[in-house]
Amino acid sequence: MEQHEQHYGSFVQDALQHYKEGMGKFTEQMPDIARKYHAFTEACFEEGHLSQKQKQLIALAVSLNAQDEYCIIYHVKGCLDQGASRDEILEAVAVTGAFGGGAAMSQAVTLVEDCMNDFSGDLLS
Repeated sequence: MEQHEQHYGSFVQDALQHYKEGMGKFTEQMPDIARKYHAFTEACFEEGHLSQKQKQLIALAVSLNAQDEYCIIYHVKGCLDQGASRDEILEAVAVTGAFGGGAAMSQAVTLVEDCMNDFSGDLLS
């Protein structure tokens, strides 16, 4: 089990790095579009009527329903960075499962759990 967790934790970190590298290459090739995309998404996640934590929980739910592994990883980290508890994340997962069925739950009970375990270790370091 420990070997699996280490392997999957490595996958989570590798996936984040892969996304960052891909976005960096895209930004070099399409700087104007990338700048506008980043400005838009940053504005969407600013504190407003909804807190940043609530927005990250929503984004995680949408990511699960869309089966987007990169976004699932990114938004689990965002939830934790914004102070979401394991219980709050799992409650958002449950609501997504009620809407998205087995496909959403399969990501939730594997990738979300592994991300929370991996990123929680980072927060404690």
